[in-house]
Amino acid sequence: MQHSLQYGYWLTLLLAVPAAGLVVRLFMIQHDCGHGAFFRSRAANDMIGRMIGVLTLTPYAQWRKAHAIHHATSGNLDRRGIGDVDVLTVREYLALPPWRRLAYRLYRHPLVFFGIGPTYLFVLKHRFPLKLRRGRGEELASVMATNAAVAAAVVLGMALFGVGEFLLVQAPVTVLASSVGVWLFYVQHQFEHTYWRREAEWNFHVAALRGSSHYHLPAVLRWFTANIGLHHVHHLCSRIPNYRLGECLAANPALDGIGRLNFMESLKCVRLTLWDEAQKRLVSFRHLRERRGGTAG
Repeated sequence: MQHSLQYGYWLTLLLAVPAAGLVVRLFMIQHDCGHGAFFRSRAANDMIGRMIGVLTLTPYAQWRKAHAIHHATSGNLDRRGIGDVDVLTVREYLALPPWRRLAYRLYRHPLVFFGIGPTYLFVLKHRFPLKLRRGRGEELASVMATNAAVAAAVVLGMALFGVGEFLLVQAPVTVLASSVGVWLFYVQHQFEHTYWRREAEWNFHVAALRGSSHYHLPAVLRWFTANIGLHHVHHLCSRIPNYRLGECLAANPALDGIGRLNFMESLKCVRLTLWDEAQKRLVSFRHLRERRGGTAG
């Protein structure tokens, strides 16, 4: 990519697409390491996970803890807020004052959620462990060590290639990979007939199968995303490495049609922003407004 700058930035941007895809694949390998699934050895998982975390701008230990909580609570309305997408129920949204409704609408706007938000998350938010609780020394150390390694890599890159050329190459890769990563995480759980229940009704296995999508992608995209589209199988058993998920699905054909989305169908999920507890499905702001006769601002 650095060499391509002399031929035109359009070529550099074109090369940023597969480069970002490789960063996404690295993140998925880091993800499997966090589950203790990529290697048999926990030490190997943790070592590779930490190393990849420098390239993905993600503190390994902190992310691993939050993601484990996500798996343990996914679909539980009474245990939201850690490692997941912020989702309000219709009742919660209507109870908010106008300025907080506006803030939630801005948060869920596609330009924010898939544009500005992902870059902010990976470039800035992961650098500052503002929400760490007491007794989380390992997570704090992970953040600080990752920050130091990222800083060293940036300084080295700028020294070798120059500040301008380094940023021209790295920035589009980081922005694109961040947005793709957030999109994948979003569509894995934010589809119309997903699963959300209160604590008393919540069931881990049902949440895994019904609250996680089967994102059916073309073969080349399945490779770049390391089969993470088979998310219902992954949530059912997170110790299955990505390179075995396809075999598991083939051996259990009944799972193939559960939560299945193709790419065009997944685009419709962007407008789904609120959980309707009465209808047990995600609905859009427009749906709510029409149902209430245009008064749900």
